[in-house]
Amino acid sequence: MLLRIFTEPQQGATYDELLAVAQRTEENGFDAFFRSDHYLAMGDGGGLPGPTDAWITLAGLARETKRIKLGTLVSPVTFRHPGVLAITVAQVDQMSGGRAELGLGAGWFEAEHAAYGLDFPDTPGRFDLLEEQLEVITGLWDTPVGEKYQFDGKQYQLKDSPALPKPVQQPHPPVIIGGAGKKRTPELTAKYATEFNAGFKSLEETKTLFDRAQAACTAIGRASSTLALSTAHTVVVGKDDAEVKRRADAIGRDVDELRKGAIAGTPAEVVDRLGQFAAVGSQCEYVQIMDLGDLDHLDLIASEVLPQLS
Repeated sequence: MLLRIFTEPQQGATYDELLAVAQRTEENGFDAFFRSDHYLAMGDGGGLPGPTDAWITLAGLARETKRIKLGTLVSPVTFRHPGVLAITVAQVDQMSGGRAELGLGAGWFEAEHAAYGLDFPDTPGRFDLLEEQLEVITGLWDTPVGEKYQFDGKQYQLKDSPALPKPVQQPHPPVIIGGAGKKRTPELTAKYATEFNAGFKSLEETKTLFDRAQAACTAIGRASSTLALSTAHTVVVGKDDAEVKRRADAIGRDVDELRKGAIAGTPAEVVDRLGQFAAVGSQCEYVQIMDLGDLDHLDLIASEVLPQLS
């Protein structure tokens, strides 16, 4: 199982703090640095000094890292026009030498849209945006150089687009889709996604979502083995119970609740828990780290957990 570090900067983080985490992620041998794409803090934390833009962050990190993959989990379709997002991700892919990945979703956090004047359609409307954005973005990337791209949808219209720039990765950067939708999510996953993510779910829920996504692949004649499967959870690791509790307290979480609904404990306990998710099909875990100032936490996971999963 691969481990990817996943951060939530809207809760309060500067670019320099994210850079420190990303560089330690790379030094420690993790597979990737991912971040959420939100413009408003959740809960009572305040989110100071304020939000950082996900793709501006990743563009900076593209020049200040060398190996790790860089991406979002996930960018809401309500934030950016697909033509612009296709250009942005392609440029970050170029700037990183082919390490960008795009997680794209329908969005859910209505308050951040109100806070910054962004439209927030109802759920069917946002899924309509998602479907067309997936088609437009991959269509732009996949158009051969020298040819033009056209799209006449209900939400977006593109005419005589040169479909540039091209990403380094071919046919295009990996596209990640997640969520628990029963119909449109698995259908869009089967048609467009490189990877399906079952985020913050129990073992039973994870298996159900994986089975659903794989069945959708089979239904359209796609080999289910070509779809990567991943999970995401808040992770708290300590050398002993006291350190586990200290780290849980630092992020305002209860240890028992974390052990039950997330992943927490000593390295041995965490390896066992991750193994359970691997057993239902997860090939990659997005390790959600909430205390970005605790770089020793990354060191511990890298030294005591990561080697046992290779």
